[in-house]
Amino acid sequence: MNATEFKQKFLPCHGQLYRTAYRLMGNAQDAEDMVQEAYIRLWEKRHELGGVQHVEAYCTTLMRNLCYDRLRLMRPEEESRPSEELPLKAANDTAHEVEQRDEAAHIRRLMEHLPEQQRMVMTMRDILGYSMEEIAEATALTAVNIRVLLSRARKRIREQFHLLTGVKGNKRR
Repeated sequence: MNATEFKQKFLPCHGQLYRTAYRLMGNAQDAEDMVQEAYIRLWEKRHELGGVQHVEAYCTTLMRNLCYDRLRLMRPEEESRPSEELPLKAANDTAHEVEQRDEAAHIRRLMEHLPEQQRMVMTMRDILGYSMEEIAEATALTAVNIRVLLSRARKRIREQFHLLTGVKGNKRR
């Protein structure tokens, strides 16, 4: 594959690669670094990529794996500590963690069906932890608009989550 073919096939995936990296890495600089790393890897393997049918899926999988590898390297090495120093979790802690992960997965799936602005504002505020001022600056929305979008998004997620899980009432954790 020559440079022109590579550009035509893989450069259109840049936005998807960046969004995936940003979601996993949590900040713009790391996401940009990961996108650059992904393109380097793709370029190095360009002669093997001619038969890739679903370029965007391939690139997204590559990006996810690169981010997971980087995050794994950044994590403290618990495995290197002697087993007597490792914290032991009670069975109920593990069950609670599994339950929380399942709930978070349900909420992420529900968020995919929100209108674009609601999803974007909710992601920035509740997942990425942006302040209202940072969201306003990034989206050019007023603080009032952001609060309304957040309120509507949270209400919709809460209602759909209750329907999905069968949980009644306004239970807060």
